[in-house]
Amino acid sequence: MDRPLEAEGRRAVETALDRLGLGLGPQGDARIIRNVPVEAPVAFDVCGIGYAVMMATPADLVDYATGFALSEGLATGPADILDVQAHAVKGGFVVRLNLPPDGAQKAMARARTRVTESSCGLCGIDNIEQVLRPLPPVAARISVDRQAITRALEGLSEHQPLSRETGAVHGAAFCLPDGSIVMAREDVGRHNALDKLIGALAWQAIDPGTGFFLLTARCSYELVEKTVRAGCPMLVTISAPTTLAAERAAAAGLTLVTLARADAALVLSGRDNIVTAP
Repeated sequence: MDRPLEAEGRRAVETALDRLGLGLGPQGDARIIRNVPVEAPVAFDVCGIGYAVMMATPADLVDYATGFALSEGLATGPADILDVQAHAVKGGFVVRLNLPPDGAQKAMARARTRVTESSCGLCGIDNIEQVLRPLPPVAARISVDRQAITRALEGLSEHQPLSRETGAVHGAAFCLPDGSIVMAREDVGRHNALDKLIGALAWQAIDPGTGFFLLTARCSYELVEKTVRAGCPMLVTISAPTTLAAERAAAAGLTLVTLARADAALVLSGRDNIVTAP
């Protein structure tokens, strides 16, 4: 698999020099050096079709494109990705995916009807019925004790180097039922971070059904959709949910834990899968 941009793409931070630290109290103003994450247009070209343009952090773009294709239903696994290449272009980046005929036909059909593009999981969807179409039920099941959630939360910062450097990106981690973190990905967009994680798991042949996702984000319905379609049985987020996220999670049988903190969390669905450790 060609990954010509991976090394360059990991340069996802720019340093802003000589910025004014505005004092809003007795400390006064100061000159500071602040690192900021890169946000750039990333265009997905699927079988020669301009499919979508996302605003993303240009790191792990092959993982991102793979997870995006899986979340969009254009591919079912890495075997459906015949080729993927990421390149820097003027003003941004382009990722070119080559899929089998079935995936190419799906991309073409959606490109014909698409009227808007966003990073919110709505690419190629042109009506409300499509947005609210039933999700496949979650087949995998895991039992997670409360201490495992705490353990995952405590270990997350170690897997977020970009967040530590900038304080301005989201993280998505895959955790085993004991709370240990297998891998994580980061991006300025919470949906992008999850797509990157899904893609990375696919390339490493790690089954999302064997653990749970932990996200540093508001729990919107798109994150629930991506989690369910990836086959992961449990989603934990550190921020609050939306109504549609809660409804879609319950309907699909997804265990949804939100507002996760070291001392408390809100379980919206699948409470029987959260057990007390002996």
